[in-house]
Amino acid sequence: MEYAIKEIARVIGAKTNQLLDDTVSLLLTDSRRLSFPEKSLFFALKTKTNDGHRYIQELYKLRVRNFVVSDMLPEFESMKDANFLIVKDTLRALQKLATHHRKQFNIPVIGITGSNGKTIVKEFLYQLLHNEFNIVRSPRSYNSQLGVPLSVWQMSEKNTLGIFEAGISQPDEMERLQPIIAPTIGIITNIGEAHQENFLSSNQKCMEKLTLFNDCEAIIYDGDDLFIANCIESACLSHKAIAWSRTDSEAPLFIESIDKKEFETIIHCTLLGFNRVVTIPFTDDASIENVIHCMAVMLYLKPTSVNDVTKFLHLEPVAMRLDVKQGINNCLLINDTYNSDINSLDIALDFQQSRRVGKQLKSTLILSDILQSGTLPKSLYKKVADLVRRKKIDRIVGIGRDLKEYASVFEIEKEFYTTTEEFIKSPSFKKFKDELILIKGSRHFHFEQISELLEKKVHETILEVNLDAIVHNFNQYRSKLKPETKMVCMVKAFGYGAGSYELAKTLQEHRCDYLAVAVADEGAELRKEGISIPIIVMNPEFSSFNVLFENHLEPEVYSFRLLDAMIRETERRGITSYPIHIKIDTGMHRLGFQPEDVPAICERLRAQSGVIARSVFSHLAGSDSYVFDDFTHQQLDKFTKAAGELENGLEYKVIKHILNSAGIERFAAYQMDMVRLGIGLYGVSASGQKGLRNVSTLKTTILQIQNVPAGDSIGYSRMSYVKRDSRIAIIPIGYADGLDRHFSNGGGEVLINGQRCPIIGNICMDACMIDVTDIHAQEGDAVIIFGDELPVSELSDKLKTIPYEILTSISPRVKRVYFRE
Repeated sequence: MEYAIKEIARVIGAKTNQLLDDTVSLLLTDSRRLSFPEKSLFFALKTKTNDGHRYIQELYKLRVRNFVVSDMLPEFESMKDANFLIVKDTLRALQKLATHHRKQFNIPVIGITGSNGKTIVKEFLYQLLHNEFNIVRSPRSYNSQLGVPLSVWQMSEKNTLGIFEAGISQPDEMERLQPIIAPTIGIITNIGEAHQENFLSSNQKCMEKLTLFNDCEAIIYDGDDLFIANCIESACLSHKAIAWSRTDSEAPLFIESIDKKEFETIIHCTLLGFNRVVTIPFTDDASIENVIHCMAVMLYLKPTSVNDVTKFLHLEPVAMRLDVKQGINNCLLINDTYNSDINSLDIALDFQQSRRVGKQLKSTLILSDILQSGTLPKSLYKKVADLVRRKKIDRIVGIGRDLKEYASVFEIEKEFYTTTEEFIKSPSFKKFKDELILIKGSRHFHFEQISELLEKKVHETILEVNLDAIVHNFNQYRSKLKPETKMVCMVKAFGYGAGSYELAKTLQEHRCDYLAVAVADEGAELRKEGISIPIIVMNPEFSSFNVLFENHLEPEVYSFRLLDAMIRETERRGITSYPIHIKIDTGMHRLGFQPEDVPAICERLRAQSGVIARSVFSHLAGSDSYVFDDFTHQQLDKFTKAAGELENGLEYKVIKHILNSAGIERFAAYQMDMVRLGIGLYGVSASGQKGLRNVSTLKTTILQIQNVPAGDSIGYSRMSYVKRDSRIAIIPIGYADGLDRHFSNGGGEVLINGQRCPIIGNICMDACMIDVTDIHAQEGDAVIIFGDELPVSELSDKLKTIPYEILTSISPRVKRVYFRE
């Protein structure tokens, strides 16, 4: 749906530099996601860590001509053929425009809120109702102050039902989201601890969420949840409430019994007085509750939609993320069968391109027909072809009758098949090599068969790395700093075990200023993969000069011997002003010049032209503990004096930095010009800072479960005996994978189906044994070694060590799987 710029200016109350006639249909808030510049309206959003105004010149060069800004900067004056809509708050302007757009449609809209399950309920509803409605819904988990207006903007004349999520983290946020979604039907899934830190009480948080439903016709909720029921009554919304219940037989949806089998659950229920038996392919409590919410919504929205109970048996798990995995023949796979529509394709293609930079890989898209789009196929696939062309995809493999029929609109290397089976049996399926492959298909096409065949078969133990959590933690620390303060992110030691390249690529995307590695070879690998931002080498060796200079890596210089050698090497190579980083030892006593060496350093540097001091820095020895605060202040004072003396002696600006992760948390006043973010980036806080997210999850699977009689021993050296008849699970992770042997014989635990189980017997090289006698577990179940619910810090505490050691001990043979939520 297109809007005239003049109409948009009126809706958002903008002042204008001029108003050239133009129309737009796409809203853009991230310059990296530009696809169709001529039809895009860019909102220059300001956040604690970024400012969209700085990307306007770049977008103008890419032919964007319509901008919503809060600051009319001098450099914009030369853009005579561009429209600038000037507002006080660009995010509020975006929300106003989305609210106006929502008012153009008179269709049922389901608004979903709650602490957990919003996205799952939304996607289950889509699976259950997409044959009866043309549905527009939030992409992925777009439920924030920014995500909601972008989601609602997708509404068009062809839609007959909308399903949107709303999430909040602070008071008064729902008041802004309510008119944007304007739901006619509401669902509140549950109230948990998420985001509780910003609310005075759970009651306040629940009441805030309920404001989404002020103008609803009906509110669906679990009537047995007395807390939510009381909040609904307090909000004077009881007359709209439709409760399902396990205890009240008078409820419109009464759950008589829930019978869990090995792989499915049978729900006996009464729908408006009619008995039904519903079988679902899940056994966990959360999924069961989510499905019942859906049943209640369907009962209200269209009672006949619940008649066919077989559709519940065909519900498929919701993949909540984009995975990056190693494929066969040096391929990388991005698996996204979460949904299939033009908007989610755009998002997935952006992610694919972000993984491609610097890698010599052909980009390939495996795409199925896009079902239930509501758009004529010819028009739809022309749009897909244009999107594929703009995203610079090298090859498309199309699967489905419609794609095959409209193959001619794609002007790149291409091949088309009617079915997934036909493609798998084709000769070209075996020829994938050196490709970055996005697998994007509707569930109907069963693309998981393609993923399984193309994925490299490796060790079943994996380390999952959440790239969104990395970005979240990066921004958490950046929010504590002044806008001009630079950040160095430590990706040494294979990215603290998480894998250097994917982390470096993600940090580069989010405009990290510097990366730091331990040795030159680590930096060279990053350069080879296309990482272009400055890289500091913290422990350069004399033998690594070739690698340093060939890859433009910036060394830490900690001694006169190294400084003199660097100067001689630059002179020999005819290099001038090569950046180095001067290390001052203020009390750590590891590497570094002494503060009294500064005059001699200045003398050496002034007498040559080969190197230039880009920065001067030091390491804090005890910033993580208040016990050492006096010593930390001594270090800070020493460094401040030494750095000032160096800068004065050189007579040019030198970047100064001393704070590490704990230092940023506890001594932010000393942030100077730059800070170094290490373990905090990975979700571990030395000072107990709240708000960080876990990044890495080490997980494996149960290979076998043995029934062991009382009195038998377990493992090498017979160090453990079972005192009762026991069930012992064997899992494929051992000390060669990085699982410390000190966790043997009850020294450590793992998490299976949310329950802790002790390690029994000695840990072997490639396997260990777990006592699962007291829990429900079966072969193939996932096993968490550490993750969200079993923090890595808990493991390090048991070993009386630090989280760094646990993370960096994970063997390279453990496959890393990177994902975005």
